[in-house]
Order: sequence, then C-alpha cells, then structure tokens
Amino acid sequence: MALLLKDGAVAENSWLAIDDEAVTVPEGPVIVSLERWRRDRAALSARNTPLGVRLKSDQLAGEVAADLDRFTLVALEFPVFRDGRAFSTARELREHHGFTGEIRAVGHVLPDQYQFLVRTGFTSVEVADTAKLESWRHALSEISVAYQAALTDDTPLSNLRRRVGTVG
Repeated sequence: MALLLKDGAVAENSWLAIDDEAVTVPEGPVIVSLERWRRDRAALSARNTPLGVRLKSDQLAGEVAADLDRFTLVALEFPVFRDGRAFSTARELREHHGFTGEIRAVGHVLPDQYQFLVRTGFTSVEVADTAKLESWRHALSEISVAYQAALTDDTPLSNLRRRVGTVG
C-alpha cells in the first residue's frame, strides 16, 4: 500500500485503483485508466461516487478535456523518474482546461521532484510505504526562489529582479 502525501503530510487515500480486467467496479471512489473510461463510460458515469482517471505519460490532457467535469481526480503516471511529461500535463489541465480537482502523481517520483510537482499543479503524490517522509517534507522547503513562473503564489526570480531594477 502506498502512502499519500498532500502538502508534505501523510493523508488518507480513499481511492481504489481499478484494473482494466476487473469485472465489477466496487462502491466508493475509484480510479480507472483512460482505456477503461472510454470502454465503460456509460456505466462509470451512472455511478453516484467520485471518479478518477489515470493517464499514462504518453496520454495528453486534451484526451480527457471534454470529460473533466466528470472527474474528481486525475492521476498522472511517471513510468520512470526522468520522464517529465506529466509535469506538462498537470499544468495544461490547470491552465488550459481549468481543472480544479485533485491531480495525483503516481509511479516513479523522487523527493527532489516534489516542489516541482506542487508548482505545476499536483495536489498529491503516492509514495512507497518505505519512503523517508522527512526527505519529502524537506523537499518542499529546499528551494526558496524559482526561476520560472508557477501555478503557486510565489514570485519567480525574473520578476523579483525587475522589481529591484537588476535586470537590464
């Protein structure tokens, strides 16, 4: 069982990931693959419980854009830690499609990436039970100034320099 981190703290995971071959879908909040969503859309939409969709790293935000109002959660997969396509997908979900629900990082994510996850719109991350939680918490405060704009309220270095007149 993986731990779930939200804002650097362990949070309860009430969601159940459903395998594509599972015959029945249990009650309660479930996460299904994009393929299962496409196959069983009518039955899944008829449920009266929260629904989440999981996107692989090669599946883009536009593939679920028309259905985002049906999802409470979008889980974005990191197949390996160096595959950063999910960062772009999260930002696109927030900025271009206006998704306000939970965006969860799943798969191979490192503590060093945690702050970047938050800055691009992720609200939670699944980590292994054996994870050193202090490393994850520390990662949120490790970098205090960023170079690029983010979805968070902090100001990037370029804007700070303009304010103090150090950019020519």
